[in-house]
Amino acid sequence: MKKNKIYLILGILLSMSSCLDLNPLDQMADGNMWKSASDFKYFANNFYGWPRDFTHIYNDGPHSDLRSDLMIPLTSTNVFSHGNNTIQETDNNYTDNYNRIRRTNLLLKNAAGYSGGEAIDQYVGEAHFFRAYCHFELVQLFGNVIIVKEVMDINSPELQKTRDPRTEVVDFIIQDLRDAASKMAETAPENGRLSKYAALSFLSRVALYEGTWQKFRGDETKGKEYLGIAATAAREVIDSRSYELFKPAALGEYAYRYLFTLEDEQSTPVPGINKASNKEYIYYRRHDNDLNRPNINITHGAVGNAFLINRKFVNLYLCNDGLPIEKSTTFQGYATMVSEFQNRDNRMKNCFLQQGEKFWTNDANTSRIDWKGMDGEDAKNALTCNAAGGSGYQNKKWGTERSVIDYYEGYDFPIIRYAEVLLNYAEAVYERDNAISNDDLDLSLNPVRNRVNVEMPKLSNELVSANGLDMRTEIRRERTVELYFEGFRIDDLKRWKTAETEMLQDILGIKWAGTQFETAWGTQSTRAKDADGCLIMENGRSWGDKNYLLPLPADQLQLNPNLEQNPLWNQ
Repeated sequence: MKKNKIYLILGILLSMSSCLDLNPLDQMADGNMWKSASDFKYFANNFYGWPRDFTHIYNDGPHSDLRSDLMIPLTSTNVFSHGNNTIQETDNNYTDNYNRIRRTNLLLKNAAGYSGGEAIDQYVGEAHFFRAYCHFELVQLFGNVIIVKEVMDINSPELQKTRDPRTEVVDFIIQDLRDAASKMAETAPENGRLSKYAALSFLSRVALYEGTWQKFRGDETKGKEYLGIAATAAREVIDSRSYELFKPAALGEYAYRYLFTLEDEQSTPVPGINKASNKEYIYYRRHDNDLNRPNINITHGAVGNAFLINRKFVNLYLCNDGLPIEKSTTFQGYATMVSEFQNRDNRMKNCFLQQGEKFWTNDANTSRIDWKGMDGEDAKNALTCNAAGGSGYQNKKWGTERSVIDYYEGYDFPIIRYAEVLLNYAEAVYERDNAISNDDLDLSLNPVRNRVNVEMPKLSNELVSANGLDMRTEIRRERTVELYFEGFRIDDLKRWKTAETEMLQDILGIKWAGTQFETAWGTQSTRAKDADGCLIMENGRSWGDKNYLLPLPADQLQLNPNLEQNPLWNQ
């Protein structure tokens, strides 16, 4: 009882003194473990529950597309995307990351005194990776933050210091990721575990983010330095040939759709294509419908009118001639409820339902039966999409077609996938050099573009020149379309410094006036519409310079006034 009282008092003192919850269990671990490599592995296993997962993209996490210009909630206003968030008294995005950093430092501290050498290299590398991951979360959300390299206690001077400049923090993250890559195996020792190339892939994300952040805020020199690091890291992953885009020939133009719902049970129309067929996921949250469920109703939470999809995003999909809708001669316009879907990038029909389309969900009476589509027993359970609802655009990405109880979907969530690394490379090269060769495009962006669009012309300098396109716009288009609903868009708008333009725009639905929707969806006659007759789903959005960073929570400023609030949040 006396020991428990001591730990309780220590916990209270620490929570009053710091942003850190210096968990007494961590302190107990300091003396009661670290005797064998398995102790380090056991401790490192806890790190794997930290990164993003389905809950973070569905439930308004800080990187969710719900906070961007791609989609909004069905029945409420998202205060972050609407520009109305305020200073919070507490913010777990701040405290949780520092709590986690402390745990990585605890492993690294004990590793320094361990005599087992190479036996713990993998776990040391993982600690460096996750320490970098948490610092990067802090930089993305709050800008300048305090670098924490040691295990802190209530007397640590870091608890009262000023924040470190973001470039110093990013330099520290980059070194941590390089250290992680040098320690970890080239091939993940277990499914779902990190590898050298996971660290390099994440390095390409970090350096691309900061390279463009600096470039578009006037520091061309620092921007170019980081962009070079991003390109080099991504190229090393590409040249390793350790990963490949998921595109089984048997799935054809629907390979992209089924990539995101792979399970060890039959989950595609082609038997035998399962998780083992996926060489695209570099680092992912592993799920299993029996032992490690995702704890969220994925299919019902995604398919149909789960969110209000923005017309602006749908218009980003190219036509099958490789040109935007405003330049293409194959674009079919908006006269019918399905015409805008015709002759488009096949990823569009991989991600969205269209009027009259037959589809399945995970309920026993609405799921696939024999995986033969409308030619087999599946027809008995097929649903028919009625697009006259929500914004008129209905999502199907992340929705399974097999019968499985809610919350039991067992597919993995990609934290890093190879397609992102390829797109990181293309963008980093272009932004570093203000140009990119056709060879580099063919190495990186075009395989992503042509995965389910085998007849679409490649992106090339000649295509851009001949059609009055802009290479930067096309590179960003590919990224936005490919990584939709995976938690990248708002971060991209922030680093490109375009949120001040994009986030202000109204969220629109389908073109209603003068189209088939006007007759089929008469209930929308009183809804506000823009000058083109498109439904206005949300207006009055705002975005200022202060919104590029979150405000520091009030409790942390009280504990350490030297932190100072982020610019403009006190005005």
